[in-house]
Amino acid sequence: MKIGFHTGYWSAGPPPGAAEAVARADALGFDSVWTAEAYGSDALTPLAWWGARTSTALLGTGIAQLDARTPAATAMAALTLDHLSGGRFILGLGVSGPQVVEGWYGRPYARPLARTREYVEIVRSVLARSGPLTAPGPHYPLPLPEDDGGSGRGKALTSTVHPLRADLPIHLAAQGPRNVALAAEIADGWLPAFFTPSRDSQAREHLAAGFDRRSPERSPASAFEVSAIVPVALGADVEQAARLLAPHVALYVGGMGSSEANFHREAIARAGWAEACEEIAELYPRDRRAAAAAVPTELVLDLALAGSPAEIREQARRWEATCVTRLIVQTDPRALPALAEALL
Repeated sequence: MKIGFHTGYWSAGPPPGAAEAVARADALGFDSVWTAEAYGSDALTPLAWWGARTSTALLGTGIAQLDARTPAATAMAALTLDHLSGGRFILGLGVSGPQVVEGWYGRPYARPLARTREYVEIVRSVLARSGPLTAPGPHYPLPLPEDDGGSGRGKALTSTVHPLRADLPIHLAAQGPRNVALAAEIADGWLPAFFTPSRDSQAREHLAAGFDRRSPERSPASAFEVSAIVPVALGADVEQAARLLAPHVALYVGGMGSSEANFHREAIARAGWAEACEEIAELYPRDRRAAAAAVPTELVLDLALAGSPAEIREQARRWEATCVTRLIVQTDPRALPALAEALL
């Protein structure tokens, strides 16, 4: 199983030591480095800046949000980074949620699966560079028709830059069953958040449903990557390390999305933690410390790795038997040398 490193979200500014951590991950042999975006920093700029200090690690967005850029703009960024990195870029995409899409980008969130399918098709068309770019819509019609606000002077264009790889890998972040199946159908990989080994059989079923509809033109299903983003904490023992990760879990259960739509909470609830999620979500708006205290250690260990290096090595064995092909560890950069020794 491959091991990657995720730099995590920014808070008020860049994560301290992130540039050095990316270079260290590359030197230690981590196979990939990943960045994120929400509604502050973007995923592409840090990846290019920090990635310039790497030589072998793959560089992935985990994830770039669909509504942050038009499909053509995303394709431009992808082919640019792929050239600059010598063919090491992975385009990780996700739809985010209605709070961010409608509140930050001012775009309607409706029909996320249909929009994703259309978006990916346009990105692939740009990368294929087989002719002028056209798309029928309805979400991203190109050229823009007059009845959709166009002037009638739009022209179908072909990328001036020849992509380094027409088959640049596209991975999709997905939580629900239909979203996971879509990733297996149209993408080269799946980026699950809060994957649990105990739900591996269900994940395989959702992937199989998508593989059944996969075009023969796509890479074979056997080459499909499942890159799980996994929180990791080193500590004197499992309990102490798990408590370090409890606030992270509480944030995603109680502080992401809205009370009506939180896809992270729904995914964790489907893994058998519905009762715990309900309690955490109820506490979080009033008392974040209490919400973190309400996160069971068993829940943390279902989603994450925590403990001494030897304990983390043993816990990782559960993941090796699943559909996951890459663990993307999200951790304190100071833990990277110990995790390299334990996991690589």
